[in-house]
Amino acid sequence: MVCGQSPWAVSAPTSVIGTPTVSKPRALALTRLTLTDFRNYPRLRLDVGHGPVVITGANGAGKTNLLEAISLLCPGRGLRSAPYADISRHGGSGRWAIAAELDGPNADIKVGTAWDGSDSDGANNGSSGGGGRKVRIDGTNQRGSGALGSVVRMIWLTPAMDRLFTGPAGDRRRFLDRLVAGIDPEHGARVQAFEKLMRERNRLLDENRRDSLWFDGLEAAMAEHGVAIAAGRRAVVDALQSASNAQHSDADMGGFPWGLFEIEGELEAAITQEPAVQIEERYRKLLAESRGLDAAAGRTLRGPHRSDLIVRHGPKNVEARLCSTGEQKALLIGIVLAHARIVAEGFDGFAPIMLLDEIAAHLDEQRRGGLFDCLLRLGVQAWMTGTDDSQFAAMRGSAQFFKARDGALLEPVV
Repeated sequence: MVCGQSPWAVSAPTSVIGTPTVSKPRALALTRLTLTDFRNYPRLRLDVGHGPVVITGANGAGKTNLLEAISLLCPGRGLRSAPYADISRHGGSGRWAIAAELDGPNADIKVGTAWDGSDSDGANNGSSGGGGRKVRIDGTNQRGSGALGSVVRMIWLTPAMDRLFTGPAGDRRRFLDRLVAGIDPEHGARVQAFEKLMRERNRLLDENRRDSLWFDGLEAAMAEHGVAIAAGRRAVVDALQSASNAQHSDADMGGFPWGLFEIEGELEAAITQEPAVQIEERYRKLLAESRGLDAAAGRTLRGPHRSDLIVRHGPKNVEARLCSTGEQKALLIGIVLAHARIVAEGFDGFAPIMLLDEIAAHLDEQRRGGLFDCLLRLGVQAWMTGTDDSQFAAMRGSAQFFKARDGALLEPVV
């Protein structure tokens, strides 16, 4: 990209890959991806058909970078949550751009996002705000990445998420919020709005402000957003439990273990007991009464930002955090597969795109086969990566295979 050129101007790519013939399920599919100065890709255009995509190659070849680019086509900061400056190719223009063509159940959609170097720390790139990242949908500029939630549904699993059940509650909470956003595109914007209001309230408390009207306004808005967030989480946890209950003897779920789900949070618990308007008023009063305690603690002590997703391994009736690494991964895969089915059945075939990084690791041959069969039955476009082609041998004839090598994708010899 020439210095001073618009980040949306994507030059002719240096690598163009043909489109295999694959049957088209009724689901969302990415059919063309174009990258400019993204990570280790100087220029790339990748054309694919509907159906699963397998990308193999050595460590450092750019497999995860490709999935990260796709993940930035939905709200938020992508699967790595990286600062935008870190995403720009080393030795490149200092900018990056991603463009894609998507084939949905009802229409083809063109989306794109780019960063021009204006927001060096990438701090302002939440699901609703724009930060330094520009977004276009069908040629129209959008106010922020939150707009992508209305046209793109996506879920991903990465090796870092293998520690989801043993890590901090915040990781599980963010994971659950991504599941909710896959069903309710406005959920991410509500979470961001609540967090922004909470930061402002914390700042005023830290400064020992006495303006009660200012606090009243902030806390009323926090209560409104907080209860909506809790209701969305509660609905998805209940839907996951229903899907999991049906999973006991469901061969379509690949034999992955079913789970038992609960969400620990006072607002989420109250949602099932009383009307939302009453919960809002009680939480608003609680915030007002807790100003002193929160000021002393230096943070807001109660609310949906403290909730936690609790998962148990159903067949063993053991908390997921106490299970083996392999059992935890199988349980996590089962959750995202159940979520994909919920989205597909609830949105007229609008199944999400799935990004499964190093997905075959820790899975034996039988479990891998169950996963692949399940993906094909669900009809989702799953992008899977791995270092070894043989791990995906069962997908030959059903998936599209590519080899990643130094910022270029080359079809392997079959």
